[in-house]
Amino acid sequence: MILNDPATMSEVQAAFAEYERALMEDDIAAMDLLFHAAPTTIRYGAGEVLYGIDAIRAFRKARGGSPKRRLGRVEIATYGRDFATANCEFFRDNTDKRGRQSQSWVRFADGWKVVSAHVSLEGSTS
Repeated sequence: MILNDPATMSEVQAAFAEYERALMEDDIAAMDLLFHAAPTTIRYGAGEVLYGIDAIRAFRKARGGSPKRRLGRVEIATYGRDFATANCEFFRDNTDKRGRQSQSWVRFADGWKVVSAHVSLEGSTS
């Protein structure tokens, strides 16, 4: 297995950057395209637990956009040509709390998709 193949890394970095853009612009259609459309897709948020793409889509539509943030450290790793992880620290506007985001990405016939995501904030009890 090839770890961190440069071409695969470039593809996942681009997909991750597109996700961040879509998140900050509340581009729900673009975010939908970046998540695997399946009941097995999972997103654990700072205050929600979402199983399946339908629950994730409903949450996004009801949320009214993500709080603005800036990224800190971003670590992407690829394992072979079809699986990757993306982990980042982020800082929301008007707070010094650090957030963390982990994503598992899989290459499908229609591109790179998040199959699992977890978002948390330091000091959160939820």
